[in-house]
Amino acid sequence: MAKKTAKTAKTAKAAKTVKKKAARKPNAAFMKPVTPSDTLAEIVGAKPMPRTEVTKKLWAYIKKNGLQDKKNKRMINADANLKPIFGKPQVNMFAMTKLVSKHLK
Repeated sequence: MAKKTAKTAKTAKAAKTVKKKAARKPNAAFMKPVTPSDTLAEIVGAKPMPRTEVTKKLWAYIKKNGLQDKKNKRMINADANLKPIFGKPQVNMFAMTKLVSKHLK
């Protein structure tokens, strides 16, 4: 019985060390401020901000204006402000960040 508890203690200790290593630092490339283009600045603002903040503000705009497709939530319907950025009337949410990156300097 003593052997089982010793093994369990070793496994628990190993699990704790793994948890400590799992903490990640944010990638510096994502945190570097970027300047949005004039068309994108109408939605997210003109001052430089990290890419993550641009995405957050874009999603806030999409949700505020109800631009997610009702049947397929992964699709974003472009309104008059988003159409010049996306280049098409509807885009997939995973392709959205790729299209938006063209409007960042």
